[in-house]
Parts: sequence; structure tokens; C-alpha cells
Amino acid sequence: MKDHIELSCPLCGVKACGYEPNEKKPPLFCPMPGEKEQLSAVERTYLEDEELRKWVCESARTEASGYCRSTRIEEIMDFARRIGATRLGIAHCVGLMEEAKAAREIFLRNGFAVDAICCKVGSIEKEKVGLKDEEKVHPGQFEALCNPVAQAELLAQAGTQLNVLIGLCVGHDSLFFKYSRAPVTVLVAKDRVLGHNPVAALYTSGSYYRRLKKQQTQGIDA
Repeated sequence: MKDHIELSCPLCGVKACGYEPNEKKPPLFCPMPGEKEQLSAVERTYLEDEELRKWVCESARTEASGYCRSTRIEEIMDFARRIGATRLGIAHCVGLMEEAKAAREIFLRNGFAVDAICCKVGSIEKEKVGLKDEEKVHPGQFEALCNPVAQAELLAQAGTQLNVLIGLCVGHDSLFFKYSRAPVTVLVAKDRVLGHNPVAALYTSGSYYRRLKKQQTQGIDA
């Protein structure tokens, strides 16, 4: 195995990848010169895999059609129509029932069939999987385990063609991505502190949330 090239695109000030080949010289850490073979193989995959090519083209068309005009939920519906998805799945957090209800109504009114499933489905006691009482959000009380694997399975059973994630916790969302049989897009990324607007912490990482740039070993108080 050849040495790994550290991927550091956020540090780039050139953005040569957004221009025609050879128009701009990429920085030394850019993967384009060093990973030509792999990138060429991926390009061939786009050309040879008809389903993949359709999806990537419809993704680009959705981007162009709604650029700075459509809200994210409008873009989700546009993309769904472009790929022929008529049945949408919603995997949502129990704490975002109202948001999931609103999304469901919007999808239904726009002609989609919708199946929506809450994260606590199955009502599995957290202790059953090895969690200790003191590791729960509210020790001393029954707490149902978030169950993203069941959410994925039930939506697959329902035959959803595109799943929409609304506010699953960090980690639980990763499991849903892993086990979902249909492709997944995100409508709401959970952030309880910032009103589900996690990018606000990045915007203020030089001021109000500058503590985020300090080395942390665990949690926010380390």
C-alpha cells in the first residue's frame, strides 16, 4: 500500500479543481496530481455505471435548478422527482415530532407517499445493550434506546426510495446511514444547543465558541 496523502482541502487557496485542467497549478498537498490513477478510475465509474451516472447528473441538475432559490426541502422534493422516487421515508428524532409532522405534510401535499418512523421505536431499555444507569440522560428512570437500525429496517420494509433524516443524534445518524437500504439525505442536523443550526458554532469559533479550538480530551469542559 502506498503512503497516504493527507487530505487537507480546507487549507487550499487555489481551488484548482473548480477550473479546467491545467488552468491553475494546485498546491503540493492537493490529491489531484498524486492520485491521478484513482481519480481517473472514479471518473470511468461515472461513465460506465448507468445508475450512478443518472444519480450524479440529477444531483447536479437539482443544484443548478434551485441554486439560491429553493429551500432544502424543495430541493429534496425536486431531486426525488428527478430520480423517480415516489415514496419517501422520514427517520426522525422523538424530540422533533413537530418538524417531522410538518415535513410529512409538505411531502404528502406535493404528491409523495410518505412513511415516517421515530427513533424510539421498539422501546429497548438502554441497560439491555450494556449502558449503565449513570450513563443515561436521566439516571434512575426508564430510557428507551434510540433505534436507527430498526428505523432503517422498517423503512426498507415499507419500500421507501429516498430516506430523509430529521434530527437523529450524532452516532445514531451514522448507524442509520449504514443500515438504510435506500439512499439518505439530511433535512435537519441535530444541535440541541444551537437550535439545530450546527454551522453557527463554526461561524463563532473565533469568538463565542473559541473554546472549540482548544485541545479537548473529552466533553466540552476538558
